[in-house]
Amino acid sequence: MTDFNKILDSGEINKAQINVVVEIPTGSNLKVEWNRHKKVFELDRVEPVIFQKPCNYGFIPQTLDEDGDELDVLLICNQSIPTGVVVEATIIGIMNFEDDGEMDHKVVAVPSDDRETGNAVKSLDDLPKQYIKQIEHHFTHYKDLKKPGSTNVQGWGDIDSAKATIVECQKRWQTEK
Repeated sequence: MTDFNKILDSGEINKAQINVVVEIPTGSNLKVEWNRHKKVFELDRVEPVIFQKPCNYGFIPQTLDEDGDELDVLLICNQSIPTGVVVEATIIGIMNFEDDGEMDHKVVAVPSDDRETGNAVKSLDDLPKQYIKQIEHHFTHYKDLKKPGSTNVQGWGDIDSAKATIVECQKRWQTEK
């Protein structure tokens, strides 16, 4: 299998452009994760159907977040994108998220060439408030059946906050890879 961390970089962060590798398509309840050591996608667990992902979920290559995994991305798109697809995306914000006491940030992005919407989504403010609430609810409660209270959305940040987090995660990648 392809080693995404070798063939891709993080993108052009200063231009708010990132490379995203999709792990979980919108609507899936399969928790698929990239294993960078084995260079394969692995099924971590099967979530209850009520906790299907509200958006496509992936990672930015050549980054490491505080939890030791590549930096996560919530990729907002009207379609499910299959596991393993690489997407050039535009950053629109960040969800600050704590999981089991560790920060596990989620950069929020949209495909850079979304002709269906005419690239209408430029920031988190362009998303429906109800959709933001649904994402928050999902991540606040998706572990409740096994580890109640272990996850916490700590708020949202803008594009500059997301870029700063990505740069930190790139530095961590360089020192810890």
